[in-house]
Parts: sequence; C-alpha cells; structure tokens
Amino acid sequence: MEDFVKEILVTTEEIEAKVKELGEQITEDYKGKELILVGILKGAVIFMGDLARNIHIPVEMDFMAVSSYGSSSTSTGVVRLLKDLDCSIEGKHVLIVEDIIDTGLTLSYLIDNLKKRGPKSVKACTLLDKPDRRKTEVPVAYRGFVIPDEFVVGYGIDYAQKYRNLPYVAALKEEIYS
Repeated sequence: MEDFVKEILVTTEEIEAKVKELGEQITEDYKGKELILVGILKGAVIFMGDLARNIHIPVEMDFMAVSSYGSSSTSTGVVRLLKDLDCSIEGKHVLIVEDIIDTGLTLSYLIDNLKKRGPKSVKACTLLDKPDRRKTEVPVAYRGFVIPDEFVVGYGIDYAQKYRNLPYVAALKEEIYS
C-alpha cells in the first residue's frame, strides 16, 4: 500500500460492480427519455466516464465546476460557480453526477440552480456519501457507497490535485493533509 494511504475504503472491484449496477438502474429509469449527465469537475470525471459507459441509452454530457473548499481540506460553506453548462437543459431530464457528498451544501446549490432552468427533472447520483458531515439534507437518487467521515482520495477525488488517478478510494493519512 502507498505510504500516504491510511486504509482502502472501497476497492477497484467494488467500484466496478457498483458503477455497473448504477448504470443498469439509470438505464432502466430513463428509458425513452432525454437524459443529460452533468458532471461536477474535477472529481466526478472518472466516475462519470465509467458510469456513462454503463448506461445503455443515448445521453448527453456536460460539466459544471463549483468550489466550496478553496485550497482547504474542509468546506467553507460558500459555494461558487466556476464553470457553467455549455448546453441548455430546458425540457430534459438532468442527472447531476458527483464524486462525493458530505455537507450537502454544494449539491443543494446545484439542484436549486439547475431547477431554475426549466428541466423536466433534476436528480443526483454520487459515488460516495458521507452522511455524518451533512449540514443540509439533499435528495440522492443513486448512491454508490456510504463512507465514514474520513478524508478520502482516489477514483477522481484529490488532495491538492494529487491522487485522483488511484483506482480505488482510500482514506488519506492525516499527516498528509493536516
């Protein structure tokens, strides 16, 4: 194991199986509908790519970038929109694809923001959920794994722009980020 990893929380094999399962469920739920996946940069890129390959209906893909962390390892609570969608979502079903939900503030902001644009529906899909950190309740239609309140990296999730390329999700050793 790498010297920065405290513990592997979700293995590569577990991720692959869950992403396939989520893709099958989304395929079934949105059959015959216009679906746009909205990936939240940068953390959701790897998850969204794998998820899209497991969804077997035509989908559009777009991205947004938001920040609630700045350069900190904890959320500031203030959400800023850094990059908006390039396409219209009016009249379409929107599925927000997130890497991780902890406080819920970012997802709450995104849902409110996107609902104002006239979509048929807005739902959320997340790879990881940290309910112990929740400050506001948010609806999550598709959830990969519930994890403990640990600082995690891997499978798209970073610390200081590093560790996104790990094929698993791991708790980072505290001395790395403190």
